[in-house]
Amino acid sequence: MGAERRFQALVQVAARRARTTVEDRRPHSERFGALTFSLEEAQRRLPKEVFQAYRETVHAGKPLDAGLAPVVAHAMKEWAMDEGATHFSHWFQPMNGITAEKHDAFLTFEGGLLLERFNAKELAQGEPDASSFPSGGIRNTFEARGYTAWDPATPAFLMSGPNGKTLCIPSVFLAYTGESLDEKTPLLRSLEALSRAALRLLQLLGRTEVERVVATVGPEQEYFLVDRALYDLRPDLVACGRTLFGAPSPKGQELEDQYFGAIKERVLALMADVEHQLVGLGIPVKTRHNEAAPGQYECACIFELANRAADHNQLVLETFRRTAARHDLAFLEHEKPFRGINGSGKHNNWSLATDRGENLLEPGDSPAKNLQFLLFLLAAVRAVHRHAGLLRATVASASNDHRLGAHEAPPAIMSVFLGEHLVALLDRLERGQASPEERGRTLEAGVCTLPTICRDSTDRNRTSPFAFTGNKFEFRALGSSANISMTNTALNTMMAESLDHLGDLLQAGLASGRPLAQAAAEALPALVREIRPVLFDGDNYSAAWQAEAARRGLPHERNTPAALGHLCSPASRALFERYRVLDARELASRQAVRLENYTKRVHIEARVALEMARTGVMPAAVGQLEHLGAAAARLEALALPAGAVREQARRTAELTERLGAAAGALEAVLPERAPHAGNGELQAAAEHCAGRVLPALEELRQVVDALEELTDDGLWPYPKYRELLFHL
Repeated sequence: MGAERRFQALVQVAARRARTTVEDRRPHSERFGALTFSLEEAQRRLPKEVFQAYRETVHAGKPLDAGLAPVVAHAMKEWAMDEGATHFSHWFQPMNGITAEKHDAFLTFEGGLLLERFNAKELAQGEPDASSFPSGGIRNTFEARGYTAWDPATPAFLMSGPNGKTLCIPSVFLAYTGESLDEKTPLLRSLEALSRAALRLLQLLGRTEVERVVATVGPEQEYFLVDRALYDLRPDLVACGRTLFGAPSPKGQELEDQYFGAIKERVLALMADVEHQLVGLGIPVKTRHNEAAPGQYECACIFELANRAADHNQLVLETFRRTAARHDLAFLEHEKPFRGINGSGKHNNWSLATDRGENLLEPGDSPAKNLQFLLFLLAAVRAVHRHAGLLRATVASASNDHRLGAHEAPPAIMSVFLGEHLVALLDRLERGQASPEERGRTLEAGVCTLPTICRDSTDRNRTSPFAFTGNKFEFRALGSSANISMTNTALNTMMAESLDHLGDLLQAGLASGRPLAQAAAEALPALVREIRPVLFDGDNYSAAWQAEAARRGLPHERNTPAALGHLCSPASRALFERYRVLDARELASRQAVRLENYTKRVHIEARVALEMARTGVMPAAVGQLEHLGAAAARLEALALPAGAVREQARRTAELTERLGAAAGALEAVLPERAPHAGNGELQAAAEHCAGRVLPALEELRQVVDALEELTDDGLWPYPKYRELLFHL
């Protein structure tokens, strides 16, 4: 019966055609942000003085005067209702990695009448039940109170449903005690810390006109698509997001004919539908293309403020999940849904910009700007060097463990690629030598002797976790399913510390009477020597690099339980507490939530694997033995050779026996339930999953995959790789 359903699904897939769903054909520029309460919309609906104050809140982060909030709330409600909204929701990002929302109608009783109202308090604050969200021990289950608070930095938007729209108000989520229960609050705190440190350094460089510095992020989102009918027949894809079993397809990605190839019609129809929605939500989606593996694709957005980019990336994922079903497709965001082909990452392109639109990681074309660029560049490299373990911890997850270190993703060793041009420049700085264009002068005479630094002066290194790519750093270790907030929180805070360190060095030199150029020239050589161990421009996949990294003392945490230890290390606690981004309890809660999530995911995978092995694979194997036994008997009755049939029967019988033993071994190491945060057992449970459960699951997989290659195609119950990857 399982195989019959599989064949019926393949017939469905063959009959599918691309669906036309986009009706509004106006250019994206005309529709951009049409579903958001944008500044343009606010200007049309707010009195001039109220709009000016609201604009300052959005652009500069200044608090909105309490007396003006009711006017903004009323204007937002009127706009939303004009667009067909009936409800509003505080939309936030709890620590479970997805988004959350509770809908309330624009209704209230007043004088016995039911009226449509939306007041300032409802805009500014909500009170969802906090008891069932992950808190990592900050809150007990019986302590339910939590608060959402409006974040004006991302515009409110309308989420369309089948029968109406909901006004979504981007928010943070706090416990009754004031501690952060979400991903966004620490990110906002880190942006403030980064701006303060960057402004201080810029002022030392004479840049007193700059009033604010922000982190900008442009995430690239990789994902897989499979037909919905085939997806529904794979319990592992439905429950776990990845295939726990699956023999390799005879054809994978070895012909390199998927990457940047022509996009299939059904996929292109989905992409266009998603982009249509994202543009309306004010999300600047720019790029779409086939990725390297069959069935794998990518979309990328233009750079935005880091907090807005984090919100928008979550909306990108939500929109893909929801829209794919309308096109009879399943959206797979797991980092490694299929073994033997590339997995999916989320390249986090990170840079810094001033409130005047200047990219601080843009190599300059004048000596003065060269110094500014070099200081910010070196600060970023130093940040990674000092906090490599923390950066690794922010990308640790059960799903990303399957991807990191494979030949399409950087290894779990954090290193920095700068390219031969910049490395040569740092070599000269460390030795205090002049640039080639200024022979006879020394760096001591001033950093103005540096040459013009050309953008894109070297090739890219796609094996590097943290690579400088012209005017930004591309962090490639982040997984495709991850929320980008925590990684950017860490990057911003690490960067703030390094900028303050450079500021201290320059300030000490200036205080002793040295001119700026001399103070910088004296500080830079030691700084270059400090960061030297983390610089690597070679092949990060090679075994030689792993040995070299160990010699240099770089951390190499191969799995999530080990990596998450760096979240609460003394260095990490000191960093986050110094900049008031996360206190000790908030940091410990994040470690606990991630450990708990890891153990739960591994437990789910093990239980699904056992069910599939016993209820799907075992019956198929027994059916295969019956077929082979009957075939051998018929051949022998006709006095025909039956050796080959009996040999396959022997191998199948042997694997079937191993299947039962492997399932029993997995069950034996699987505790009855995964532990919960707060009981003090999370670290040990996670290490048990990594050291005992996953190896047992791998042993079971090897047996199942071998059986798949021997079993009659008409008996195998689950869609195979060749069907999942190539039938779209």
